[in-house]
Formats: sequence, structure tokens, C-alpha cells
Amino acid sequence: MDPLSLIIDDMRFDGVVFVATELSAPWSLQLHTPGLAAFHILTEGQAWLLREGHEPVALQTGDLVVLPAGVPHLVQDRPTPAAQSHDLSTHLQRPDLVPLRLGGSGSAQTQLISGHARFDVHMAAPLVSALPGLMHIHGLGEAPPPWLAIGLQFLAQELMSPRPGQQAIINRLGDILFMECLRDYVSSLTEESGNWLAALKDRALSTALACMHRTPARNWTVPELAQHACLSRSAFADRFTQTLGEPPLTYLTRHRMRLAARQLASSNAPISRVADQVGYASEAAFSQAFKREYGQSPSAWRQAQPTRAEGDAPEAVAAA
Repeated sequence: MDPLSLIIDDMRFDGVVFVATELSAPWSLQLHTPGLAAFHILTEGQAWLLREGHEPVALQTGDLVVLPAGVPHLVQDRPTPAAQSHDLSTHLQRPDLVPLRLGGSGSAQTQLISGHARFDVHMAAPLVSALPGLMHIHGLGEAPPPWLAIGLQFLAQELMSPRPGQQAIINRLGDILFMECLRDYVSSLTEESGNWLAALKDRALSTALACMHRTPARNWTVPELAQHACLSRSAFADRFTQTLGEPPLTYLTRHRMRLAARQLASSNAPISRVADQVGYASEAAFSQAFKREYGQSPSAWRQAQPTRAEGDAPEAVAAA
């Protein structure tokens, strides 16, 4: 797979948690999904998105907005407060797809689908930190993205009437729309953007990243990675460090620690086995590296996580 696919695969997307709403003015909704990407799809009407410290953002029918870090925000019928905010988080993952009717007695009607994606927040941290606070994809205008137009048509068809498997299909559609947002954003980056995601468009660096994500436990060296990137050792190390903000082996170590954290949180595997799975022959060396990254030994970090049965999803996914 290409590097972006590998990064997305590492995040272990597990569908979306959402609620559909039918709104009459005045209305105001609030949502906060710490570390998990929140989204809103405006299927009918107009709305405004408000974040602290930012100008209000106007939304039109067909727009998709994603807040990658799930920061607190409001979506409402006007750019200034007009109604008491209703917390959407209490309605997420409803057992049915019947829209929630909220708001006042105004004639203006707005329909939204809101929620958040479910994924491993540890593995997603580097990607989320590199994304803008708000990703706004316009569904109207001269050239809306074909993937969004097709996705909205498909979504509208699914919501028309209950059918078997509907929830699972909408979950997967939510994943796809979010991934399309990521792909669009990466495609828009330039080499001078200062964003490490631009490395995914650099053939040499993307090849090296693919190597590390494909086989993270391998004992990679800078010369080996440089060879795969078809660059000299020094040219590769300099380009990698300049673009990603850290040397190749530092990036690899931090990626390994995130993989280890996921394994520690989701299984009862011995520390020595987790160490071996992420490329450490020595449990002591692994423990030192893990403590540098997370501030705790692997065993202490594991004990601090909520108790789960063997094979359960990590906290970030299970609690999503």
C-alpha cells in the first residue's frame, strides 16, 4: 500500500458514531469529541459553525465540515447566540436512524448529520496534529468534489427508508468520506508548506515511510532507508529531517512506541512479547524507550488504562 493508506490502516478506523437532526429556528447544537474527528454534513438548509477564537463559518446545503481534533464547537442557525445549546454527544449512537427533532417553532428547516469517527487516537496523533483545525468541503458551487456529491447521494438514498445492514453501510460511508478529506488535504499541500504530510508527495520520502510503516519491527538503518529512497545517506537524512521535523530513526522509534501503546492497551501480552513485536530484542531497552515517550514504564502505563478483556479495542476506540 501507499504511505497514506498505511497510515490510515494503522489508525484502525471503525466506522462513525452519528445522529441525524431536523432543526427549526432558533436552534443551537454543541459537540466536543476530544481527540476524535467530529463532522457535520448539512443535507438541507443553512447553518453556522462557531469555534472559540475563530470567525463564524457559514455552511450551505451539501457542505461537509470535519474538525480533526474534535475541539468544542457550536453549529447553529445564526452566527450569534440565539438559543440554548443542545449537547449532541448525549444522542450519538442512537439505536435507530430516525432524525432527532430540535429547535423552536420557526419555519426555516435545517437537516444535519453529525458525529465523530472512531479510530485509535494514539496512532492518529501525528496525523491529527498535522491537519488544520477545520476542514471545510463545499458541496455547492462551480466544482464540488465528485466524491462528496456521490457520497451525499448515496447517503440520502440510505436514509430514505430502513433496510438491513443500513447502520453498517453508513458507518463505512462515514469512514470513506473522512479518508477522502484526508486525501484532498494531502493533495493540496506543497513542498514548502512546512507540513510533514507533504512527505507523502515526495517519492523518496514516501518510499521510506512506507518501509517503516509496513515493517516497523525490522532493524532499519539510515543507509538502508536511504537506499530504498534512492538517495545518498546524507541527502536522505537531511531531507527527511527537514520535512518531517525529526530524524528518520526518531520517527521510527516514536511510531514503534505508538504501536506498543496500542498493544499494551488492547491485550494482556507480556511486555517482552510487545517489545519483540515492535523490534526490540531487549525488554529493558524497550522499557527505556517507552518511558521516554510516555513518561511511564510499559507496565505502569498499562495499569493506568481502563480494564478490558483480551482482544478488546483500545480505550480510544471502545469509548468512541
